Amino acid sequence: MTIEWRYTVRKELGVLSLAGFLGAEAVDRFTGAVGWALARGTGPVILDLTSLRGWSVGGQLAVAAAARRLAAEGRSLELAAIPADGSLVPDGSQPPLLPHCDLPTALAAHHTQADGLREWCSDDWPGTRGRAGLPLA
Repeated sequence: MTIEWRYTVRKELGVLSLAGFLGAEAVDRFTGAVGWALARGTGPVILDLTSLRGWSVGGQLAVAAAARRLAAEGRSLELAAIPADGSLVPDGSQPPLLPHCDLPTALAAHHTQADGLREWCSDDWPGTRGRAGLPLA
């Protein structure tokens, strides 16, 4: 089991959405998606976990590593819609992760607009096949 991802750039931040299960098999794919976000955006990254069915300890540690990677580039990682277990495995070396109860709340905290959106996604992101890299209507 793996994940699918979608990265949406907004003027002042990016939203990296995950679907599926973030387990050991999906860590490399997640790490690649974080790299995609680093290369194509600026500002904070909101990790939207709305469609994530769950995560393993390894997946949680990958999120912590992503926070460190983003912080090294002067960017922060925020979490939206943490899976039901609500757990993260802190290892003491990660930057703080700001949690939001859901994506709309996270976006509202940044007073973000929908203008100028652009998105990319993995091949099997639900409902967007064939639209990757195209401006949103």
